[in-house]
Amino acid sequence: MNTKLHAVADTNGRPLSFFLTAGPVSDDTGAAALLDDLPKAQWLLGDRGYDADWFRDAVQAKGIKPCISGRKSRNAPVRHDERRYRRHNRIEIMFGRLKDWRRVATRYDRCPTVFFSAIALAATVLFWL
Repeated sequence: MNTKLHAVADTNGRPLSFFLTAGPVSDDTGAAALLDDLPKAQWLLGDRGYDADWFRDAVQAKGIKPCISGRKSRNAPVRHDERRYRRHNRIEIMFGRLKDWRRVATRYDRCPTVFFSAIALAATVLFWL
């Protein structure tokens, strides 16, 4: 019952698409699944978990500039716009608002499909209605 929720959000922090993975799975799996759902944008703000060379190259191939802080285990540091990276907290705020719904925060549902539908319902009510 351990899961990770990956999301793509717009500039205002409203979710556009979600992907649910098992807890011990790397963030690269979620990044690969959501790569096709990226909207047209100038910048992509991402967490350190999404720091991979293949992901940066794929995002740049779509014409988007990645602003992802490098992992601490990297040998050579990655340059990113620090001022722009500070705005990645909007995604964390979005996840915090989703967890205001008790069903999402505690994950009562054993079935991932039912849990994912609860997330989708919460996101629709909180951000789009």
